[in-house]
Amino acid sequence: SLGEVAFSIALVLRLSLLLNRLMGILNGFFRNVGVTQNSMELIARPLEITDAPDAKELQPGDGGIEVDDITFNYGKATGSGREGLFDHFSLAIARGEKVGIVGPSGAGKSTLVNLMLRFFELEAGAIRVNGQDIRSVTQDSLRAAFSMVQQDTAMFHRSVRENIAHGRPGASNEEIVAAAKKANAHDFILQLEDRRGRKGYDAHVGERGVQLSGGQRQRIAIARVFLRDAPILILDEATSQLDSGVEAAIRENLDPMMAGRTVIAIAHRLSTLAEMDRLVVIDAGRIVEEGTHRTLLKRGGLYAALWKRQAGGFLPIGE
Repeated sequence: SLGEVAFSIALVLRLSLLLNRLMGILNGFFRNVGVTQNSMELIARPLEITDAPDAKELQPGDGGIEVDDITFNYGKATGSGREGLFDHFSLAIARGEKVGIVGPSGAGKSTLVNLMLRFFELEAGAIRVNGQDIRSVTQDSLRAAFSMVQQDTAMFHRSVRENIAHGRPGASNEEIVAAAKKANAHDFILQLEDRRGRKGYDAHVGERGVQLSGGQRQRIAIARVFLRDAPILILDEATSQLDSGVEAAIRENLDPMMAGRTVIAIAHRLSTLAEMDRLVVIDAGRIVEEGTHRTLLKRGGLYAALWKRQAGGFLPIGE
């Protein structure tokens, strides 16, 4: 009958709509299953760098570092005339010495620091801290001996206080404020306010610190260093996003902090390294020059060429 036809058509349309919705849900479900599987393959990967069974706690002492005949090329095959990034590379940094690492991009400056922190495993050679091979000590104790400020500062969507305290969990509020003052960050922190009305040290900085400028993020990272107070200090383009006035103010506070500590500074802005005890110029994974700022300028090599460019070498003659 006509009624049976109308009922059947309505029922079929309704079932088709529900089946389409069901297929859409199943499609999304299996997509999420695939994403979860890929994530688990990344998250649940076994650690490639593990502590030795008899690993001991590092005794950093005053922080002397010895890089002894290392070879490293990110696991890429070498041979047939092709050499690694570091091929039989050696460098000694005395206790309490302030060393600047200089060189063009891709020379291996940051890689050298990552190897010292054992983020990668050496292919040959050894790195020793205070005479102890970094492979014979626990990774936690090794990295606890270092304070590090990088160009790309890691920030968490937490309060300013918690971000600074990340340098030394359990620090008191007075210690956090004192570290912020030394990093020339206290004044701007007091003026912060997030969307929920939290102010000052309680203000949240947003995901990856989006509520802060690049210079403000770096000053908070430097405050972490002051709070951590480790015997070895690494500055990897630490003041690259600061204006000259703020940089000078921070350097005044960094100078007393660097006293008696081993300092490794990496910077493309060569003026920040001029007062280092020694400058090591690296090119293609090799040391091509060593000496003080003035000595290297007189030598007229790669460092002098880099300095000349930064001191106005890009300006046309007569301007």
